[in-house]
Amino acid sequence: MDPFTNYAPLLAHHHTPGSGGAASTPSASKPSSTAVSGNGAMKFRVYRTSEMLPPEALKALTDAHGGFAVDHRPDKGEVYFALPGAGILQISTDLKSVKLLPTPEEVKAANLHSTAIWYSSDGKAFLAFASNNHGKIFTTTLAGELVATLDAPTPDHEFDHPEVNDYFLGRGNFAPTGVDHLEGRYYVTTGYSNLDYVLTARIVRTDPFEVEWSDLVFGGKGTAPGQFGTAHAITVPPGKRRLDVADRPNSRIERFTPHGHFRSMLKMPAGSLPCDIDYIDEYAVVACLEGPDKKKGAPIYIFENDKLISTVMPKEDLGLENFAHNHNAVFKKFGGRYYVIAQAWNPGDFAILKQVP
Repeated sequence: MDPFTNYAPLLAHHHTPGSGGAASTPSASKPSSTAVSGNGAMKFRVYRTSEMLPPEALKALTDAHGGFAVDHRPDKGEVYFALPGAGILQISTDLKSVKLLPTPEEVKAANLHSTAIWYSSDGKAFLAFASNNHGKIFTTTLAGELVATLDAPTPDHEFDHPEVNDYFLGRGNFAPTGVDHLEGRYYVTTGYSNLDYVLTARIVRTDPFEVEWSDLVFGGKGTAPGQFGTAHAITVPPGKRRLDVADRPNSRIERFTPHGHFRSMLKMPAGSLPCDIDYIDEYAVVACLEGPDKKKGAPIYIFENDKLISTVMPKEDLGLENFAHNHNAVFKKFGGRYYVIAQAWNPGDFAILKQVP
């Protein structure tokens, strides 16, 4: 049985009318300050828009094509992302301000398709970015200092799958779409290339920082469980030894062990094109590039223990006109409330949604 058969009210979503804008650029968008979208305890309204971004970021916002990472440590709470041509940005813990970090030119010039935050055994924190257009994985400190650049695998490197080795022997393109860290390894999705395997790299040391490709790979193009149509992003759920890959055209989140063994999947409504998944407490948030109804803006789905409990419609309900396509969304908790930080694509836009009582 389709797991969404019983969730028709959630797919229809809750809608409180408000005045929406009719703009094509982030600066002109006029979302409603009173409209609410979602279901049950997970209803949201617009809390912040792109107007809070620094001028350099606003100039680059229409090209937004990346993702967020939240520092969930108890004494932290900042959120990180990047915009091509502007650099790495940090949202404050209280979600009231955004500052542009000093960013090396090589990193600033690249499109950073995903952002991950991770912590070494000695307590150091790092950011990892997958650049789809430059074919690199960048590692920086939380201050924006570049500490390592992992280039595309060379034909000389031997992975443990002949198809991957033949691909790089044939000079196939390397277009990483996502990166995350687990137990001293980077896991890298390559959904914008013809390869579409998850590659891995070993963190050799962090002082000085050194990273190199390792032999473990898994996935590949296809529709069977454990394969990808486009592996768009990869997420390590907090406190778990698990890798969740957003398989966009197959409308599912696929779950793997650290050794690349397929375990299960979380199905999305058909045609929703999930771009990523993020977790906090018992909840997960999934940003979708499209929705089952192509006439409406794309949804953001919220799950509780893998059960769909809320559908948030940023464009249709909240008046965020540029959110026809959602590219990334993450959860953050502050002051006893949940917030969703979201990014739109084509044109790019930015918004923070706040849970309503």
